[in-house]
Order: sequence, then structure tokens, then C-alpha cells
Amino acid sequence: MRISVIGAGYVGLTTAACLAQIGHDVFCSESDGDKLHKLQNGIMPLFEPHLESVVADGRKSGRLAFGSTEEAIDSGQTIFICVGTPPLPNGDADLSAIEGVARAIAKRASGYRLVIEKSTVPVQTGSQLRKHLAVHNTKGLKYDVASNPEFLREGSAVEDFLHPDRIVVGVESRRAAELLREIYAPIVGQSFACPVHSDCRRLTDPVFLMTDTESAELIKHASNSFLAMKISFINMVANLCEVVGADVTKVAEGMGLDPRIGSAFLKPGIGFGGFCFPKDVQAFIRIAERSGCDFSLLKEVEKINQRRIHEFVEKVRKEVWVVRGKKIAVWGLAFKPNTDDVRFAPSIALVRALLDEGAIVSAYDPQATEKASAVLPNITYCANPYEAAIGADAVLIVTEWEEFRAIDWHRLATVVERQLIIDGRNVFEPTEITRHGFQYISIGRPSRSADGKDAKAEDSLASIEK
Repeated sequence: MRISVIGAGYVGLTTAACLAQIGHDVFCSESDGDKLHKLQNGIMPLFEPHLESVVADGRKSGRLAFGSTEEAIDSGQTIFICVGTPPLPNGDADLSAIEGVARAIAKRASGYRLVIEKSTVPVQTGSQLRKHLAVHNTKGLKYDVASNPEFLREGSAVEDFLHPDRIVVGVESRRAAELLREIYAPIVGQSFACPVHSDCRRLTDPVFLMTDTESAELIKHASNSFLAMKISFINMVANLCEVVGADVTKVAEGMGLDPRIGSAFLKPGIGFGGFCFPKDVQAFIRIAERSGCDFSLLKEVEKINQRRIHEFVEKVRKEVWVVRGKKIAVWGLAFKPNTDDVRFAPSIALVRALLDEGAIVSAYDPQATEKASAVLPNITYCANPYEAAIGADAVLIVTEWEEFRAIDWHRLATVVERQLIIDGRNVFEPTEITRHGFQYISIGRPSRSADGKDAKAEDSLASIEK
């Protein structure tokens, strides 16, 4: 099929490249001239595992091309809209880019087009798209509008697209339904050359869920909000564990063994970030409010997440006493491992809070330095974790990059001012760190002094007695 994808961000570029990988002819447009120039010259504008090779394969085979929005509208009978929907100050999603694409399609296209929402949008956006296409239709365009929400995780987006657990499509016509089935047939049947797994037969076929447009739109927001709720819930449990002397990892393990709950997203830390969860929770709250539904549950989820940075800074204060003038090493800037995305990353708010306290911050991230430096210009960026830790009074682990698990503790001990690790992601087992002579503070678990003893046991007992 000839398919167009409008927007070459994380979702759009992954969608375009993977659709080409499974055999379609794809034209991907990008309005940012610098990004478009890079893509046309084989330069990746973002980091995502496997994506560079999949894009290269598509360009080499001739199934993937890049250009303008106008060219994309002319090229494909099926058009995926993958433009940004950032949050407005009131929490609503900014749909101006979606509206702009709809207007361009209506004024330029003729014949038939299937217009597919791939961007995360509020419920009833599909209905608005249909009206907008009708109002600006100047060339007798015939069209259908469908919803096909994405469930891609940054860091594993290619694998998630090619091997999803479910494909959700919301349609209002048989023609749209048939076209979407045809688009995804290679994925449902696992009949394509997989760049991630050499043997796709071991993978389970995804569920192809077809529903109405409004339900498909709600599935996306409801899914992300529920996962955010699980994260905030386990973070509150972690706070309780710190007071009573329990171990949140054991509590989460026990909870996750219940199949009704599951272990996914029961990992405490300094809060969720990235471009999806924070804005989707805000947007879902606003959707509910406009519909007369008081979604106060999600408001509390949001508040809990916003408090995580303050609570983590309190841990730093408690251990280093006076933060002003202290050198703090931050390991990890991306909002999660295997991506260079720092949008709404907890690291940004954390570093700003430390700077406000007068700390001297040095940071290391394997992929996100360039993007972080654009929003945090007043800190020192280092080439490796050891360089960032030179003279540090504390090392803060903010992103759980795999390379941190292989750290040379003897080498680290020779460069730091104080052997103190404050782990915001519970990357390590406490005894693993303390046997190397470091004091270890984590989330929701008893702190460990350098001799391996439970440094909080007496404090916890005192708290209970009070």
C-alpha cells in the first residue's frame, strides 16, 4: 500500500520506518526543515534502539522517503497523522497541529483518503476532524477518519510496533476497517523480515481490536493514566515503607504475584516523566472535567508525582546537610533508559532544584547530553560517570541505564569526595553497594551505612512510637 505519515517525531518516524519494514511504500513528512534535511541525508534526529537501521533499510529499498506535507498528502491514499499534541497551560492538549494537517488535506487532496489519528488526542477529536475536513473540502475529497492509538514505549518503540500485544483501531466504515486490516496484516500474521528478532515465530500474534472511534481514543488516555496511577501508588507505598522499616521491593513483588495486579509499573522511584504520561494524565483530567466527571483520583496521581522531586531533594539534604557549595553528581538525564528524550524528565526538575539550593552539579548520560544541555546550560556535562563523580559529595542515580550496573566501585571510590550513593531508581541491591564501602540510600528500602548495617532501623522505630 502507498501510505503517508505526517510528522517525524518519535511516533511518526517509528511508524513510517516500521510500515516500510513490513512492505508498504511510505512517504514521511516533517515540517522542521533541519530535521527533514537530516532524514533526507540519512542522519537520525533522535536516538531509539533499532530505529536507525530500520530507517536505513527503508531508504535503501526505496520503500521509505521523506519530504514536505504537501508531497505526503499527494502520495498516500492512507494518511497517518503523527504530529505533536503538547499540553496547554490549562492541561488541555494543543490540537493546533492536528487542525493544520486536516485543513491542508481538505484543501489539497482529491479522490479518497483514509485519515488516521495516530497522535494521542482527546476523545471526539475524530468527530472534529470529520467536520473540519468537510468545511474545508475544496476538491471533492471523499474520506474516512479512523483512530489508531500508539502504544510505543520509548526505548523499545521498534519492537513494540512490530510485535505489539494489541492493535486498536476505531472506525466508522467498512472501507476504513478493511484498509486498516490490510495495513497491519503482516504484523498480525508475523509475515515480515524482523530486524529485532531472528525468529518471529516464537512471538504471540497481537490482538486486533476494532471498535468505534471514541472508544479507541479513550483507550489510549485510559491506559496511560492507569499505568501512571500504578506508579504513583507504589511511590506512596514506598514512602510508608521508609517510615515503618519495610522493603518496598518485597512489597511490590508480593503484590505483583497476584495476576489481577501484575508486577509491571510497580517500581518506585522519583516519579514518571517523558512526553506521554504527564501530559496524558493532565489531558484526561481535563476531558473528564469538560464532560462533568470529577476525576479527582487522577488529580491525586498527578500531585503525588509532582512531590517526588521535592521528596528526593529532602533525601539529599538529610545526607549532605548543607547543599550549598556541595558538588553533586547526577547519573542519568533521559526520562528513561534507551532514549535521549528529556521532555518532562524528572532529572530536569531535580537539577533545577539542586541549583536553586546552591549545589554544583555535574552530570552524565549516555545519550541525552545534547538535548539536556539545551534546557540545563548551567551544569557540567561529562564523558563518563567517573568524570561526573570527581570530588562529589553524593552520586545521584536518576536514570537506570544498564551501564551503571557494571560500575567499577573501586575506581569510583578513588574519585569521589564522599562515598555516598542516593539511588532514585533502586538500581542496586543495598548489600552490593555497602560491601564496597559506600553508604547507600534508595527508595522505600532501609538505608545502608558503609558497614552494611540498617542505618534507619532506630529512626523507623522512633517514628512508629511517635
